[in-house]
Amino acid sequence: MTPNQRLLAVAVVSALVGAIAGAGVMQRMLPGPEQREQARDQGPREAGAVYTPVAVTTLPGWSQDAVGQALPGLKRSCAALKSLSPDTTIGNGPIARPASAWHAACAAIQATPDGDANLRATLEREFMPYRVASATGAGRETPKGLFTGYYEAEFNGSLQQGGSYQVPVYGPPRNMIVANLKNFMPKSGPVPSGVPEVLVGRLDAEDAGLGQRRLRPYFTREEIDHGRAIADDADVLLWADDPVAVHILHVQGSGRVNLPDGSQIRIGFAGHNGRSFRGIGSILIEAGQLPAGGASMIAVRDWLKQHPDQAAEFMNRNTRYIFFRRIPADSEGPIGAQGITLTPGRSLAVDQRYIPMGSPVWLDLKDPDNVELQRLVVAQDVGSAITGPVRGDYFWGHGEEAFQKAARMKSQGSYFIFIPRPVPPGV
Repeated sequence: MTPNQRLLAVAVVSALVGAIAGAGVMQRMLPGPEQREQARDQGPREAGAVYTPVAVTTLPGWSQDAVGQALPGLKRSCAALKSLSPDTTIGNGPIARPASAWHAACAAIQATPDGDANLRATLEREFMPYRVASATGAGRETPKGLFTGYYEAEFNGSLQQGGSYQVPVYGPPRNMIVANLKNFMPKSGPVPSGVPEVLVGRLDAEDAGLGQRRLRPYFTREEIDHGRAIADDADVLLWADDPVAVHILHVQGSGRVNLPDGSQIRIGFAGHNGRSFRGIGSILIEAGQLPAGGASMIAVRDWLKQHPDQAAEFMNRNTRYIFFRRIPADSEGPIGAQGITLTPGRSLAVDQRYIPMGSPVWLDLKDPDNVELQRLVVAQDVGSAITGPVRGDYFWGHGEEAFQKAARMKSQGSYFIFIPRPVPPGV
């Protein structure tokens, strides 16, 4: 970042804090819509990815996959993309297209009848696949990247505190302020590199001498869980009986809750405290509690359950805290960052700086059991640890079987992104 950019960033933050202080009000982060709006930000992205057009027939396993299984998810993503203004640019460099091109391609998707052959024909006619690679410098590139898995957590909870149900699962705090710095920057320029696009904080007590209130970083996990810092400022959605299960819920971002009366509710991501994310596996490795390469989520869960007296200390080292919201009872699954229901085996979390939300993506990798995973998925979610041009998190579904798959998945692989063909001039 140049000195001028640093000064501009400081000025923006100062102006932001001053505006908040002058308004003298607390703003509440909306559960869900705020995150979906961020997910829809599909403007130009930083360099680092290399996109190379390829023939669709060269995609590994193209003719073998039951691609029709991805059609319902594709249609849901296309419905979400319709909300974008036609002149919005989606993607960067060779994959940049106006939203109008996506609208036209999506109209073809929506009109596609069920069946593998029908969807294959639509994709071949309306889209162009690009291999995605990471630029490694000096003109070199690598198409290989890391692919992990995630799932919808499941645990026991109660709507009332009592007995073994003592672990709170919070909704978004009323005193938490979320500000997108892009709203305070000149329209002609992005947020400078090294400056976070989003600030999450809280207003401190009014300074009697200045008559102002300052924006401070929001509370850490330890302050929230053990200092009860937000007990008066956030609603408890439910009470769980297992702190380890809740920590895993925070990592996964969505869950099913089994209530004492035998019924079940769903909860999903509604925001976070703005603190840095640290994986509990790497925390335990650094502390010498687990061997290098031995921190699968299965091993992490087992260690935390076997060491309840130490578990809180290590979980608190991941200072990021997740807030949740109730998901409608008629939802068919958890809700991803695009604001639509995820499909087991057909939804992928990506770094949306490189892969636009709603894009069809072709995977070429192996699952945790070394079985080929060459299939069509849809980019419908994001994740704190999912960063880089070639990086994906594969959604396995819910339940113990999905957990076992997701927890063991750590594969090197590649992917290809489908982009609408350019619209001919005058059309």
